[in-house]
Amino acid sequence: MAVEENIVLYYAVIPSNLVGYEASSSSSSSSSSSSTKQAPKKEELKKEEPKKEEPKKEEPKKEAPAPAAKEEEVDLFGDDEDDEEYEKQLEARKQAALAAKGGKEKEKPIAKSSLLVDVKPWDDETPMAKLEECVRSVAMDGLVWGASKLVPVGYGIKKLQINAVIEDAKVSTEELEEKIVAFEDYVQSMDIAAFNKI
Repeated sequence: MAVEENIVLYYAVIPSNLVGYEASSSSSSSSSSSSTKQAPKKEELKKEEPKKEEPKKEEPKKEAPAPAAKEEEVDLFGDDEDDEEYEKQLEARKQAALAAKGGKEKEKPIAKSSLLVDVKPWDDETPMAKLEECVRSVAMDGLVWGASKLVPVGYGIKKLQINAVIEDAKVSTEELEEKIVAFEDYVQSMDIAAFNKI
């Protein structure tokens, strides 16, 4: 038993290239009828280990410098000519794809907004019918007036609350406000109570 323990310990020390050699020798010796087994000494193992050769360091070859005339100049900031050619190619592809689809571009939906406008009179004696008529007289391309109603504010004063739909590209709220407030005889102020995209 003591001999087998030595063999196990010996395997832990053996280099990996000699493990197969020792295993084959131990299996042949175990098949023999002799009861004593001997492990090789460490000195013998050191002799049997092959020496590792260090790779030779090659000296880098010095290449002859290329002639300066053959070197291309690198434009780090880019050339506008390449960009223009690329844009022309993109435009040509776009036109070809458009012609293949039937020649019509899809129209983008028109951006519209719904406004709820509060128009306040000067006092309770201001004729509200005339005020509404003045407000509706404001006509702009992309402006459509909707329903209106009179809403009590207090002390007998009512304000005109009127709905309008505008096209965002054609009508600005500032311009609309300037035109409504221009009726100084009837209009004290104008506010946008609600603004919703359609």
